[in-house]
Amino acid sequence: MEKIWLKEYPAGVPAEVDLTEFTSLKDILEKSCQRFADLPAYSNMGVTLRYRDIDRLSRDFGAYLQELGLGKGARVAIMMPNVLQYPIALFGALRAGLTVVNVNPLYTPRELEHQLNDSGSTVIVIIENFAHTLQEVLDKTPVKTVITTELGDLFPFPKRPLVNFVVKHVKKMVPAWRIPGAVPFRQALSQGAGQTLTDVPLNHDDIAFLQYTGGTTGVSKGAMLTHGNMVANLQQASAWLSPFSKPAEETIITALPLYHIFSLTANCLTFMKVGGHNILITNPRDMPGFVKALGKVKFTVITGVNTLFNGLLHTPGFEKLDFSAFKIALGGGMAVQRAVAEQWQRVTGVPLIEAYGLTETSPAACINPLTLTEYNGNIGLPISSTELSIRDDEGRELGFGEDQVGEICIRGPQVMRGYWNRPEETAQVMTPDGYLRTGDVGYVNERGYARIVDRKKDMILVSGFNVYPNEIEDIVAHHPMVLEVAAVGVPDEKSGEAVKIVVVRKDEALTAEMLLEHCRRELTGYKLPRHVEFRTELPKTNVGKILRRLLR
Repeated sequence: MEKIWLKEYPAGVPAEVDLTEFTSLKDILEKSCQRFADLPAYSNMGVTLRYRDIDRLSRDFGAYLQELGLGKGARVAIMMPNVLQYPIALFGALRAGLTVVNVNPLYTPRELEHQLNDSGSTVIVIIENFAHTLQEVLDKTPVKTVITTELGDLFPFPKRPLVNFVVKHVKKMVPAWRIPGAVPFRQALSQGAGQTLTDVPLNHDDIAFLQYTGGTTGVSKGAMLTHGNMVANLQQASAWLSPFSKPAEETIITALPLYHIFSLTANCLTFMKVGGHNILITNPRDMPGFVKALGKVKFTVITGVNTLFNGLLHTPGFEKLDFSAFKIALGGGMAVQRAVAEQWQRVTGVPLIEAYGLTETSPAACINPLTLTEYNGNIGLPISSTELSIRDDEGRELGFGEDQVGEICIRGPQVMRGYWNRPEETAQVMTPDGYLRTGDVGYVNERGYARIVDRKKDMILVSGFNVYPNEIEDIVAHHPMVLEVAAVGVPDEKSGEAVKIVVVRKDEALTAEMLLEHCRRELTGYKLPRHVEFRTELPKTNVGKILRRLLR
């Protein structure tokens, strides 16, 4: 497609980025640690590590990993929530020339076994809270070294033993486990401190991450994200942010888990590159605790998904926070609902900017201009050095406009090399001319803004008409008595499929008829919900995406 979106770029955002400035993530990290040595890098539960601490501790951890005999490209799994040990393990592995395999701590034993075997991970760094899961499958995996950590391991004395005691013995958050030969994280650091970290030359072709897809559409697959992919995406994100953010001055709230590509790139890495300060929220599901943590810091940036923003808005005390330094709110991972975006702006004074990407694109592909003054319902403009193409089922490129709906395809330096050990599946998602088929259905308007109408697989077919769940959800979410909603298709004798909405009430007085009356005012006949179900909560992935498939 013609890059008509370039004319909509904010002043100062380039059409292309310099892909040669950095050789690897290791290069970026080491330069940031030198440049910003005295500045705060990552904080958690009131404890802060500065860039010089990150430099020293990740060096020690990397040296320990090398002492285990791990050669360049060997896979190291990291299985923990947002704690200070995460960036140390991450950067240590990358500086040692290894490939990081991020693992969701909430995995079942079956899911964990699959990912460790599929990736060929020989080392895992795991927080003790989930060691019992690993114990169940360890002997069925290639893992040879288990490094365990406790929540407070990087806290100073006496906070460290106190927190660890409370977590284990008072809150009983650590189920019993036994893994003979497991190495405590602090011991690994201590051993590494006495060793030399051997420099491993890395370039853009080396694999930085095996980043596993959520597995919502079948078996979880490892996207091969190279150092080149990640460097490109950091350059792209930095270019988009640079007119609006200042190096060494940003404080970013990191509530989404770092093992997820959105938070990993947008928070952990992008702001590390510019000397930002990441505030790590270990358990964002504890909304009162989350709001309390927000009250202790003057933050400038927050990223999240629709459910997170909605949760904050409905937590007492959020509206009273100090938003005076706050300037950027970035939403991704799922569609941001207009009702949530509008309320967010009313409460905080800052528009909720929607971004779009996939694990396979490292993840950023489109972002709305940060100059937007209000929510626009679009996923934004293709970012610098990125091409977007709308294609029909035969792979033919469509034009611009609302009537040119097709599959969104992305090409750029941030697009993955492919799926690990799955050439057939890689071939299915890559076009002959190098575009990634996203599986998302949408169009590009005459100004170059992309809009998603839905996932192909989530589309509801009512009497031959396409009904897009996002549209239904957006309408229902506007009802003042609705907290959350998901729309799905269910079998129907007359129409093939019918629309069903599953709703979490904000007010218990809400009835199905009240909702249907609301929908009748906004939706044409074939789009109207035929079934209404009320629940106390909706099933979600670990990052807050609503799992529609579990509601059908």
